[in-house]
Amino acid sequence: MQDVVWTPEGDYLEQSNVRRFMRKHGIDTYEELLARSTADIDWFWAAALEDLEVQWQRPYDAVRDSSRGFEWTTWFPGGRTNIVLNCLDRHIAAGRGDRPAMVDESEDGTVRTWTYAELAADVSRLADAMRADGIAPGDAVGIYMPMCGEVVVAFFACLKIGAVAIPVFSGFAAAALAVRLQDAEAKLLITADGGTRRAKPVPIKAEADRAVAEAPTVRRVVVLRKIGGDCAMTADRDVWWHDYVDGRRTDAPTEELDAEHIAMILFTSGTTGRPKGCLHTHAGALAQIAKELAYAFDVKPDSRFCWVTDIGWMMGPWMMIGVAHAGGSFLVTDAPPNYPDPDRLWQLVERHRLTHLGISPTAIRLLRTYGDDIVDAHAMKTLRYLGSTGEPWDADSWMWFFEHVGKRRCPILNISGGTEIVGCHLSPLPITALKPCTLRGPGLAMDVDVVDENGDTVPEGIGHLVCRQPAPSMTRGFLNDPERYLDTYFSKFPGIWFHGDWAERDADGFWFLRGRSDDTIKVAGKRTGPAEVEAALIEHEAVAEAAAIGVPHDIKGETVVCFVVLAPGHEADETLRAALSDQVVKHLGKTLRPEAVRFAAALPKTRSAKIVRGVIRSLYLGESIGDVASVEDPSTLDAITNAQ
Repeated sequence: MQDVVWTPEGDYLEQSNVRRFMRKHGIDTYEELLARSTADIDWFWAAALEDLEVQWQRPYDAVRDSSRGFEWTTWFPGGRTNIVLNCLDRHIAAGRGDRPAMVDESEDGTVRTWTYAELAADVSRLADAMRADGIAPGDAVGIYMPMCGEVVVAFFACLKIGAVAIPVFSGFAAAALAVRLQDAEAKLLITADGGTRRAKPVPIKAEADRAVAEAPTVRRVVVLRKIGGDCAMTADRDVWWHDYVDGRRTDAPTEELDAEHIAMILFTSGTTGRPKGCLHTHAGALAQIAKELAYAFDVKPDSRFCWVTDIGWMMGPWMMIGVAHAGGSFLVTDAPPNYPDPDRLWQLVERHRLTHLGISPTAIRLLRTYGDDIVDAHAMKTLRYLGSTGEPWDADSWMWFFEHVGKRRCPILNISGGTEIVGCHLSPLPITALKPCTLRGPGLAMDVDVVDENGDTVPEGIGHLVCRQPAPSMTRGFLNDPERYLDTYFSKFPGIWFHGDWAERDADGFWFLRGRSDDTIKVAGKRTGPAEVEAALIEHEAVAEAAAIGVPHDIKGETVVCFVVLAPGHEADETLRAALSDQVVKHLGKTLRPEAVRFAAALPKTRSAKIVRGVIRSLYLGESIGDVASVEDPSTLDAITNAQ
């Protein structure tokens, strides 16, 4: 057990939700729990949903139906339920309406709070208005808004009436929004007059208008007056939010829905090709998300939770559904974590007494560049859990997060799954020890494995991450493209879900992610992932961020090219370039010495802070970069082109 840096004790071991579940079922150890949950997934899901008090309008007849195979498994046949029944209505019915549900802190510092009763009333008003406007169960509704309280209201209002929510990142340009509205045949779009990003106006409504011009099925646009700026309003189509909900009932009924009714379509933000629409159901998404927030993150009614996210990334709906189901409260914000002050995020933690904070590794690497003193000045005593996802960690940044943000007292729950499962394949639990960068092991009832090219288990070492049994939240295909779904997940290993990640299992049974398998770099027969190269570079004090790509080479087949963003106080020169090249050799050997090290002002990333290596590679090679709607800041593309 070398390198274990956190060992659970006290309440983590004895008072956690997952320990309650284990006691109820006579399970003594983590290993026994994991084994039992995957040996009999039907038992686990039935037991977990009962323990978590998931509500049904009609009980299900069976846990699942796999008669059409793993690929097309359906869940909880015969059951009828609604996410809103579980996340809002049941708390009101139980007399918990006065508890805090949500806090919204905007970039300018304005704070608003909703109790469960207030949130339920606002959701009912919008739901009632949409029903009166002809939106019926199964109709698609686009949500293209900044991360504010109303985006939560819009999301739950769609689910309440059985409409299919289409959350879209508000930073996307019109073309990206249009594709999503077209593919879903959306009838209504909920948007805002505008937003702000570092005090600069973002013309959300103008982009929405351009998108709707290309999406003829949209017949109504509801506009939130977010910043009070002027925006064009199209007669007979556009309506202000406040006018739309005026006079509407605060107790609108919640639709009774089949367990397999589609709740939301989450589009992947790939950088090439048409985005894939992942179909998630009311019962399936609720089961997975409620399990993860309760058992992995130990969310309880007194929890105050924030994940630095956007509605367009799966972590937005995941947070909203999971925390609300548990009866806790969550914080939404459109403020960058380093604006207007480099310690804005640490201020948020203390101001709102957060117990849970989730953030991407890239964002932590950025915040680390401001130095230790800024974060050390904030005690953040209420924090109990740290969360991360989105990409592999480097050990130095993980330890910085653990030591300076968590003060060595909070576990880092490093999780990994994806839009396609709106949940986690891999996840620690409060009762598990942690090594730097680990994801500890499979999520409960997630029968995942590490396999070689033949699909055989790799007991120790690196291989492909796969899942051998279905889970309730796995996408029900891709919107309008079932063959692409089968080809993406089931063509490499028939009957087994191929996720496309490299995973490693060490001698102690701890799991780690090593990057996307489609990002694999193969130099003279030696394989590596970009994350390994990047982690080596980031260990150098001069490097704030790094991206590694593989490019064609006449002799070696491929070679490594690196792009680095320097930390403050360091200047680019040939001496540093050579030192960084040597840094990679030191960690990975001479074969993987970079062909080139380029200094860039910034790296292109998605809103969820994932570095888009495919775009970087295309720019470097002078190829077409395809759809770059997922890139949050288009100016970073020039930073790659101009890198020296």
